[in-house]
Amino acid sequence: MNKLNITVCMGSSCFARGNSQNLEFIENYIKENGLEAQIDLAGARCEGKCATGPNIVINGTEYHEVDEDKLKEILASYK
Repeated sequence: MNKLNITVCMGSSCFARGNSQNLEFIENYIKENGLEAQIDLAGARCEGKCATGPNIVINGTEYHEVDEDKLKEILASYK
């Protein structure tokens, strides 16, 4: 796996619509798979794209309406 930079929108809309759970899922995924050295995880302020949230950016690619199932597929695609 190449180094991943994951940014989770922590704006109130995205956070309330699922990014609080998505953040927890990513943190657990990193821990369970020993990926601390391969993944940089950060939070971001609202980017003004609330209508398509919850939003997550991985290596510059924006993902919208992210839920846990979509997140599993996205992370698997980077292996």
